[in-house]
Order: sequence, then structure tokens, then C-alpha cells
Amino acid sequence: MDWIVTCKALILGIVEGLTEFLPVSSTGHLIVAGSVLGFDGEFEKTFDVVIQLGAILAVCWEFRRKICAVVTGLPTRPDARRFALNIVVATIPAVVLGLLFEKAIKSVLFSPVPVAFALVAGGLIILWVEGRRRAGAGAGKVPPPARVNSLDDISLFDALKVGCAQCCALIPGMSRSGSTIIGGMLFGIERRVATEFSFFLAIPIIFGATVYEMHKTWQTLSVDWLGLFGVGFIAAFISAFACVRWLLRYIASHDFTVFAWYRIAFGLVILLFGYGGGLDWQ
Repeated sequence: MDWIVTCKALILGIVEGLTEFLPVSSTGHLIVAGSVLGFDGEFEKTFDVVIQLGAILAVCWEFRRKICAVVTGLPTRPDARRFALNIVVATIPAVVLGLLFEKAIKSVLFSPVPVAFALVAGGLIILWVEGRRRAGAGAGKVPPPARVNSLDDISLFDALKVGCAQCCALIPGMSRSGSTIIGGMLFGIERRVATEFSFFLAIPIIFGATVYEMHKTWQTLSVDWLGLFGVGFIAAFISAFACVRWLLRYIASHDFTVFAWYRIAFGLVILLFGYGGGLDWQ
């Protein structure tokens, strides 16, 4: 393998792992990073999708006990069946809209400038939701308790609403995790519960997207590229595993305001680079 291309694959794998589960948009960061690194052709788009599998396997490993408990409990436990059904219901809206509008989204929105506007818009939404929560508490008071405080308390209707919020993530730069976490909080789900539900909801979405992309492009792939996939996959797994553990500790005592300001700042920097000719606007 060309060591320069390998370094690019390594960087993109790390970017994927660090941003997949934060409310900052992994797809947006990969599009911008790919444009900066000159790693943004048709193969590179497939690469971006495939290395997400490394990130999602990190979640599967972190929550392996919960996943095993749900799978083994499906024949006998109502709570396991309800949780699995919630994941299915929450997945359907994004799958349907993604299949319907995939070509239009990729042809129009997969470039740095739309990503920049989406980053800024998403940041403003996070600030609004967090500000709304603080306003509900009043000055010097503790915010009111959430309506849903456990994964097992999420209703089918709650899952459907979070699934509809996830559709916003079809716009590169909006963030799948950000849409589901902030959407869940807006619908009355406690912050940590919304975050964990977002992690579980990522499993079928990302697995499905990877299988779908590989099915479409397998005839054009070469064995020579397996090394690059491996580098990106491993980098995404390790960085995502570290990021998931850090995020769960972080939200125990912090809100998402810092991510909102990061999104806004990053979006504005992209626009400045674009106007200065530092990024490919196409």
C-alpha cells in the first residue's frame, strides 16, 4: 500500500470513530476531511461507509451484555421484545426516506458547503433545546425530571418520534447521534437514556448502510483495497470505543452546549475556507 494513502485512511478512521457518536456529524467531518486530504472519489465514499462498521462494533462490544440479554430474552421476556421492537420502529423512517432520496442527497448535499450550513443549523438547535431545558428549571433551580428515565420505559410512540428525528441525519452535517439524542431529550427522554438509545439505534442503521453500500459497489472493489479498509476499520473501532466511554462519563455532569458551539465554529471555518479557495465547493 502507498504509505501516504494509508495515512489518509488512518486519519479518516480516527475521525470516524471520534465523531460517530458525538452530536457533531461524522459524515460531515469525513466529507470535509476527505476534501482536505484529497480522498473524496467514488471509492472514498464507499470507504467512509464501510469504516463506520468499525465504530459500530465498538458500541456492540461496550454494550454486549445488554445486547446478549435482549437477544436471548426475545422468546420469553416481554421487556426484551419491546426493546427490540422499539429499535425496529425507530429505524424504519430513516430507512424509507434514505432509500427514496439517496441519489438526490448524495448529488446535492455531499460537499463541504451544505455540510457547513447543516453544522451551524444543528448547533443552533442544540443551543435552543438546552436553553429551553434550563428555562424550564428557572434561575438557580434544578431542571425538571425527564419523563422517561430508563431504556425499558421508552414507549413505541417515543421510539417512533426518535426515529423521525433521526431522518434529519440524512442531511450530511446534521448528525445521526445529535438528531436522535437531542430529539429524544426534546420528547422527554433523560439525557443518558437518550444517548444510550441512540447508540443502540445506530447498530441496524450502520450495519444496513454498510451492507447496502457493499452490495452496490462490490464489483468495482479490488483486493488491493482491503488493506485500506482494514486500517480505517481498526482506527475507527479503537477511537470509537474510547469516545463512547468518555461520552457516557461526560454527560453525567455536562450538557451538550460545548458541542453546539463547536459545530457553529467548525461550520463557519468551513465557509471561510471555501470562500478562500481552500476547499472544493463541488
